[in-house]
Amino acid sequence: ANGKYISISNTRIYYEEYGKGTPLLLFHGGFGSIKDFQKVIPELSRHFRVIAPDSPGHGRSGQADSLSYQLLASYFSKMIDALALDSVYVLGWSDGGDAVLILAADRVDKVRKVVVSGANSTTDGLVPGVLDHMKKLTPDYITTAMKEWLDNYKKLTPQKDNWRKFVNDSKKMWLTRIAVPESKLRQIKQPVLVIIGDHDIIRLEHGMEMHRSIKGSEFAVLPGTSHATFSEKPELINKLAIEFFIEK
Repeated sequence: ANGKYISISNTRIYYEEYGKGTPLLLFHGGFGSIKDFQKVIPELSRHFRVIAPDSPGHGRSGQADSLSYQLLASYFSKMIDALALDSVYVLGWSDGGDAVLILAADRVDKVRKVVVSGANSTTDGLVPGVLDHMKKLTPDYITTAMKEWLDNYKKLTPQKDNWRKFVNDSKKMWLTRIAVPESKLRQIKQPVLVIIGDHDIIRLEHGMEMHRSIKGSEFAVLPGTSHATFSEKPELINKLAIEFFIEK
């Protein structure tokens, strides 16, 4: 519903738009799509003009030449300008959260407030075993162990024959030790809410470290929640985000 396309850096980017008011951009996680937010968009769109893109290579969007968190932030930044958005709220989950933190540091002129869930600034912030699993994610492994994901991916992507490149690009991004440089975290001037599940793949201690690095940020731990905060506790994360974004 409400699907549109826009050209960013010679890449055809798909996005959906709902509601009215201050623009709220939603940026999903790795191997995901706008669908990551299907349980929260209805309520968020009652308060904001929700704009949710599929990141490059994800969902219905075309692939970029490569993938990195800085590249994703650059695409999101260019999308803000292409849509002539004056001032925005941003919400990012997982990979989208990492990119959103870079975006906030780079675009103080446009980004007003930030909420991230399941973000990590370095691979050291992952719980034991997660990095080892990421290393297994080769195209051959995907074909045998993640066939359902691959089938769903091919149903949406406009570049079905290039899925192996997307997997390899994603894996390279995930295994890069520094996702968000400490210098970027300390550059962020906007209000930020850092959210993490109490059973997240991100260590609680790392969430606290990021919170301390972002001056004036707030920190919330969602009880009984894994990395999938938006599907497991949509009402709670909506309540936190709406109260945080709405100007007091």
